[in-house]
Amino acid sequence: MNKSILMEKYPVFSLEVAKSETTFKNVDAIIEYLKGLVDAHAVAEFIAIFDHYTHTSNLAEGSITEEIVDAKNLIFCFGKQIPTPKILAVRPRSIGVCELQESFSIDFMEAPNEQLQKVMENWVESVKNN
Repeated sequence: MNKSILMEKYPVFSLEVAKSETTFKNVDAIIEYLKGLVDAHAVAEFIAIFDHYTHTSNLAEGSITEEIVDAKNLIFCFGKQIPTPKILAVRPRSIGVCELQESFSIDFMEAPNEQLQKVMENWVESVKNN
């Protein structure tokens, strides 16, 4: 798992999983697996699955790099406290799953809660199961 700063301001965690390193065959299977982890978590709440690839490809000005085969976001929330209105700016959470020719790229923005950050890291790392 790698941490990078996207666009000089967004802390993003990324894991590239070679197709040979996982039993999952496509984005939908990974999203469904991760959704199961969200559903099983004591605090997490599933919100939606966003088909980013279809949305972008349907836009007249939409542009998708050639190497991307599919792209979806799993949207959910861990919010068990609202200590300040500003916390809403970093919620809900999203895990992006992108299929490339030979691998899957799984990415999410750093969570403001260290314990929940570790939960997401563990979820994503468990996709590498082969």
